[in-house]
Amino acid sequence: MGKKKVSVPVVARNKDALRNFYVLERLEAGIELKGAEVKSIREGRVNLKGSFARVENHQVWVYNIHIAPYSHHDMQTPDPLRRRKLLLHRSEIDTIVDKVSQKGFAIVPLSLYFKKGKAKVEVGLCKGKRLYDKRQKIKEKTVQRDIERTVRDFERRK
Repeated sequence: MGKKKVSVPVVARNKDALRNFYVLERLEAGIELKGAEVKSIREGRVNLKGSFARVENHQVWVYNIHIAPYSHHDMQTPDPLRRRKLLLHRSEIDTIVDKVSQKGFAIVPLSLYFKKGKAKVEVGLCKGKRLYDKRQKIKEKTVQRDIERTVRDFERRK
């Protein structure tokens, strides 16, 4: 009997990443947080837009994840845009290093969510889209929307 897939509520998504990159592989990673950042994430006060990750000294660091200061916290809060360490196994880091060393590949945070009470980041090994790829995708969506609109109007006339 297979495992039952449990859906986890996503706190934040990086929609720009899916628009600007092809996601080739997805990994789940823990994230190192300080102070009341977890409470702020639970409030949904997090933004992944423009965030990226790098491998430095055999550790993966994520940059530009904006976690706003917790509203009910009086103590000094860390910088909202500080770099944070991603918690991955050594083998996962090695595969990331192998893939990112190729030209055009990047590590991009795709979503942030809680799983069993722990904050997790879904990281994608991505390859950048070209401008003409983006235009082609927009054209396909427009054509599909026009087809659906025409079918819907035709069915109403019946």
